[in-house]
Amino acid sequence: MSVTGAADEAPAAESMNTGVLLFIPYRAMERRVFEGLRRAGHDDFTTAQARVFARIDAAGSRLTDLAEHAQITKQSAQVLVDGLERVGYVRRVPDPTDARARLIMITSRGADLVADSARIVAEVEAEWQAHLGVRNLRTLRRLLTRLVEITDF
Repeated sequence: MSVTGAADEAPAAESMNTGVLLFIPYRAMERRVFEGLRRAGHDDFTTAQARVFARIDAAGSRLTDLAEHAQITKQSAQVLVDGLERVGYVRRVPDPTDARARLIMITSRGADLVADSARIVAEVEAEWQAHLGVRNLRTLRRLLTRLVEITDF
């Protein structure tokens, strides 16, 4: 309750900090992607796994790199990759550049997941473009891309 006795309402978007304003659309897209993936038969895929899976390079990635990029411990990344491997989204292969290391590779089932995700993301972005307009969405993407330069480490 507020001082006036009325139930508190959600803060107006104008008063939210930029981080929250960036997070809300991301969360909405993530929710739509997971709903669509479930409908497409990918009901064995968690949000935590997605954050690691999304960082797997097309040529394969080492576990330590995935953990670093996802900002989690190597042990947590190991558990998540084990789960992804168990349901067939990834496989481990020897790293051709280092006989002691292994690469995590996306399987054909994982590639289907990527394609399904891309289709859903495109649907959401089309809705955003219809709402914001082509020019505004292009400007938003350009500015966010510039922010990545100083925030993705």
